[in-house]
Amino acid sequence: MRAESALPDHDQLFAIAEAQQGYFTMAQALEAGYARSTHSYHVKCGNWVREHRGIYRLKRFPVSEAGQLVLGALWSRDRNGVPQGVYSHLTALSLGDLSDANPTKLHMTVPPSFRRRGEMPSVLVLHKAVLEESEIERERGYALTRPLRAILDVAEAAQADPGMLKQALEEGLKRGLITRAELKATRRGEELSEELKALLDEA
Repeated sequence: MRAESALPDHDQLFAIAEAQQGYFTMAQALEAGYARSTHSYHVKCGNWVREHRGIYRLKRFPVSEAGQLVLGALWSRDRNGVPQGVYSHLTALSLGDLSDANPTKLHMTVPPSFRRRGEMPSVLVLHKAVLEESEIERERGYALTRPLRAILDVAEAAQADPGMLKQALEEGLKRGLITRAELKATRRGEELSEELKALLDEA
Protein backbone atom coordinates (compact mmCIF):
# COMPACT_ATOMS: atom_id res chain seq x y z
CA MET A 1 0.00 0.00 0.00
CA ARG A 2 1.19 3.55 -0.67
CA ALA A 3 2.48 5.70 2.13
CA GLU A 4 -0.03 8.33 3.20
CA SER A 5 2.45 11.08 2.30
CA ALA A 6 2.27 10.16 -1.40
CA LEU A 7 0.58 12.63 -3.72
CA PRO A 8 -2.99 11.60 -4.54
CA ASP A 9 -3.55 10.06 -7.95
CA HIS A 10 -6.90 11.49 -9.03
CA ASP A 11 -7.02 9.38 -12.20
CA GLN A 12 -6.43 6.17 -10.26
CA LEU A 13 -9.22 6.90 -7.81
CA PHE A 14 -11.57 7.84 -10.64
CA ALA A 15 -10.76 4.58 -12.46
CA ILE A 16 -11.47 2.58 -9.31
CA ALA A 17 -14.74 4.41 -8.70
CA GLU A 18 -15.82 4.18 -12.33
CA ALA A 19 -15.47 0.38 -12.23
CA GLN A 20 -17.65 0.34 -9.11
CA GLN A 21 -20.53 2.62 -10.14
CA GLY A 22 -18.83 5.59 -8.45
CA TYR A 23 -18.10 3.90 -5.10
CA PHE A 24 -14.77 3.22 -3.44
CA THR A 25 -13.45 2.24 -0.03
CA MET A 26 -11.16 4.06 2.38
CA ALA A 27 -8.48 1.47 1.64
CA GLN A 28 -8.77 2.14 -2.10
CA ALA A 29 -8.47 5.89 -1.50
CA LEU A 30 -5.33 5.28 0.55
CA GLU A 31 -3.96 3.09 -2.24
CA ALA A 32 -4.52 5.98 -4.66
CA GLY A 33 -2.47 8.25 -2.40
CA TYR A 34 -5.20 10.11 -0.50
CA ALA A 35 -3.95 10.55 3.07
CA ARG A 36 -6.43 9.42 5.72
CA SER A 37 -6.35 12.91 7.23
CA THR A 38 -7.76 14.40 4.00
CA HIS A 39 -10.84 12.18 3.71
CA SER A 40 -13.09 14.37 5.88
CA TYR A 41 -11.97 17.39 3.86
CA HIS A 42 -13.11 15.80 0.59
CA VAL A 43 -16.48 15.00 2.18
CA LYS A 44 -16.93 18.51 3.57
CA CYS A 45 -16.06 20.24 0.32
CA GLY A 46 -18.42 18.00 -1.64
CA ASN A 47 -15.97 15.92 -3.66
CA TRP A 48 -16.98 12.71 -1.92
CA VAL A 49 -20.16 11.45 -0.30
CA ARG A 50 -19.83 9.16 2.70
CA GLU A 51 -22.28 6.32 2.05
CA HIS A 52 -21.34 3.91 4.83
CA ARG A 53 -18.53 3.38 7.28
CA GLY A 54 -15.36 3.24 5.19
CA ILE A 55 -17.26 3.54 1.87
CA TYR A 56 -17.55 6.69 -0.24
CA ARG A 57 -18.99 7.79 -3.59
CA LEU A 58 -17.57 10.38 -5.95
CA LYS A 59 -20.13 13.19 -6.03
CA ARG A 60 -20.17 13.28 -9.82
CA PHE A 61 -21.65 9.76 -9.90
CA PRO A 62 -25.39 9.91 -9.10
CA VAL A 63 -27.04 7.37 -6.83
CA SER A 64 -28.51 4.48 -8.81
CA GLU A 65 -30.02 1.07 -8.17
CA ALA A 66 -26.88 -0.61 -9.49
CA GLY A 67 -24.79 1.64 -7.27
CA GLN A 68 -26.63 0.37 -4.22
CA LEU A 69 -25.67 -3.16 -5.26
CA VAL A 70 -22.02 -2.14 -5.33
CA LEU A 71 -22.37 -0.51 -1.93
CA GLY A 72 -23.57 -3.79 -0.44
CA ALA A 73 -20.81 -5.72 -2.15
CA LEU A 74 -18.14 -3.37 -0.80
CA TRP A 75 -19.61 -3.66 2.68
CA SER A 76 -19.04 -7.44 2.47
CA ARG A 77 -15.32 -7.11 1.77
CA ASP A 78 -12.80 -9.14 3.76
CA ARG A 79 -9.57 -7.92 5.35
CA ASN A 80 -7.92 -7.93 1.94
CA GLY A 81 -10.63 -5.70 0.51
CA VAL A 82 -12.21 -8.47 -1.58
CA PRO A 83 -16.05 -8.52 -1.56
CA GLN A 84 -17.41 -11.80 -0.20
CA GLY A 85 -21.12 -11.29 -0.83
CA VAL A 86 -22.97 -12.54 -3.91
CA TYR A 87 -26.53 -11.39 -4.56
CA SER A 88 -28.80 -14.41 -4.58
CA HIS A 89 -32.29 -15.83 -4.07
CA LEU A 90 -35.14 -13.50 -5.18
CA THR A 91 -32.68 -10.64 -5.72
CA ALA A 92 -30.74 -12.63 -8.31
CA LEU A 93 -33.95 -13.68 -10.07
CA SER A 94 -35.13 -10.08 -10.14
CA LEU A 95 -31.81 -8.80 -11.47
CA GLY A 96 -31.97 -11.41 -14.22
CA ASP A 97 -35.56 -10.43 -15.12
CA LEU A 98 -36.68 -13.96 -14.32
CA SER A 99 -39.25 -12.97 -11.74
CA ASP A 100 -41.89 -10.30 -11.29
CA ALA A 101 -41.14 -10.30 -7.58
CA ASN A 102 -39.78 -7.00 -6.31
CA PRO A 103 -38.21 -7.82 -2.94
CA THR A 104 -37.84 -4.90 -0.55
CA LYS A 105 -34.59 -6.40 0.75
CA LEU A 106 -31.43 -7.38 -1.10
CA HIS A 107 -30.63 -11.05 -0.54
CA MET A 108 -26.92 -11.83 -0.42
CA THR A 109 -25.07 -15.10 0.09
CA VAL A 110 -21.78 -15.01 2.01
CA PRO A 111 -19.35 -17.80 2.99
CA PRO A 112 -20.19 -19.73 6.19
CA SER A 113 -17.11 -18.23 7.87
CA PHE A 114 -18.14 -14.65 7.02
CA ARG A 115 -17.71 -12.14 9.82
CA ARG A 116 -18.03 -8.37 9.48
CA ARG A 117 -17.67 -5.78 12.19
CA GLY A 118 -19.84 -2.72 12.17
CA GLU A 119 -23.43 -2.08 11.23
CA MET A 120 -24.89 -4.03 8.34
CA PRO A 121 -26.83 -2.02 5.75
CA SER A 122 -30.49 -2.39 6.68
CA VAL A 123 -31.44 -3.36 3.13
CA LEU A 124 -29.38 -6.58 3.22
CA VAL A 125 -30.54 -10.07 4.16
CA LEU A 126 -27.64 -12.51 4.53
CA HIS A 127 -27.61 -16.22 3.71
CA LYS A 128 -24.58 -18.41 4.36
CA ALA A 129 -23.47 -21.05 1.86
CA VAL A 130 -20.51 -22.17 -0.21
CA LEU A 131 -20.83 -21.08 -3.84
CA GLU A 132 -18.83 -22.51 -6.72
CA GLU A 133 -17.34 -20.02 -9.16
CA SER A 134 -19.41 -21.66 -11.90
CA GLU A 135 -22.55 -20.57 -10.01
CA ILE A 136 -21.58 -16.88 -10.01
CA GLU A 137 -21.85 -14.09 -12.59
CA ARG A 138 -19.69 -10.97 -12.34
CA GLU A 139 -21.17 -7.58 -13.11
CA ARG A 140 -19.74 -4.06 -12.81
CA GLY A 141 -18.80 -3.87 -9.16
CA TYR A 142 -20.89 -6.76 -7.81
CA ALA A 143 -21.69 -10.43 -8.32
CA LEU A 144 -24.87 -12.49 -8.40
CA THR A 145 -25.75 -16.16 -8.57
CA ARG A 146 -26.57 -17.70 -11.92
CA PRO A 147 -30.26 -18.32 -12.64
CA LEU A 148 -30.43 -22.03 -11.82
CA ARG A 149 -28.66 -21.56 -8.49
CA ALA A 150 -31.02 -18.67 -7.68
CA ILE A 151 -34.05 -20.85 -8.43
CA LEU A 152 -32.71 -23.64 -6.22
CA ASP A 153 -32.05 -21.18 -3.39
CA VAL A 154 -35.51 -19.62 -3.64
CA ALA A 155 -37.11 -23.07 -3.63
CA GLU A 156 -35.10 -24.21 -0.61
CA ALA A 157 -35.99 -21.03 1.31
CA ALA A 158 -39.67 -21.33 0.28
CA GLN A 159 -39.65 -17.73 -0.94
CA ALA A 160 -41.93 -18.33 -3.93
CA ASP A 161 -44.71 -20.61 -5.09
CA PRO A 162 -44.06 -23.44 -7.59
CA GLY A 163 -45.73 -21.52 -10.38
CA MET A 164 -43.27 -18.66 -10.17
CA LEU A 165 -40.34 -21.06 -10.02
CA LYS A 166 -41.62 -22.93 -13.08
CA GLN A 167 -41.98 -19.65 -14.97
CA ALA A 168 -38.46 -18.58 -14.01
CA LEU A 169 -37.03 -21.94 -15.08
CA GLU A 170 -38.85 -21.91 -18.42
CA GLU A 171 -37.78 -18.33 -19.10
CA GLY A 172 -34.18 -19.15 -18.21
CA LEU A 173 -34.16 -22.08 -20.62
CA LYS A 174 -35.81 -20.05 -23.36
CA ARG A 175 -33.22 -17.26 -23.09
CA GLY A 176 -30.28 -19.64 -22.83
CA LEU A 177 -29.49 -18.58 -19.28
CA ILE A 178 -29.99 -22.16 -18.11
CA THR A 179 -28.83 -25.14 -20.14
CA ARG A 180 -30.04 -28.71 -20.32
CA ALA A 181 -26.56 -29.79 -19.23
CA GLU A 182 -26.95 -27.70 -16.05
CA LEU A 183 -30.30 -29.31 -15.31
CA LYS A 184 -28.84 -32.78 -15.82
CA ALA A 185 -25.87 -32.06 -13.56
CA THR A 186 -28.16 -30.59 -10.89
CA ARG A 187 -30.44 -33.61 -10.88
CA ARG A 188 -27.40 -35.84 -10.52
CA GLY A 189 -25.44 -33.86 -7.94
CA GLU A 190 -27.92 -32.08 -5.68
CA GLU A 191 -29.98 -33.45 -2.82
CA LEU A 192 -33.33 -32.18 -4.01
CA SER A 193 -36.79 -32.31 -2.55
CA GLU A 194 -39.42 -34.31 -4.41
CA GLU A 195 -41.16 -31.05 -5.38
CA LEU A 196 -37.99 -29.61 -6.87
CA LYS A 197 -37.17 -32.84 -8.69
CA ALA A 198 -40.63 -32.70 -10.25
CA LEU A 199 -40.10 -29.08 -11.26
CA LEU A 200 -36.80 -29.87 -12.99
CA ASP A 201 -38.24 -32.97 -14.64
CA GLU A 202 -41.03 -30.89 -16.18
CA ALA A 203 -38.60 -28.40 -17.73
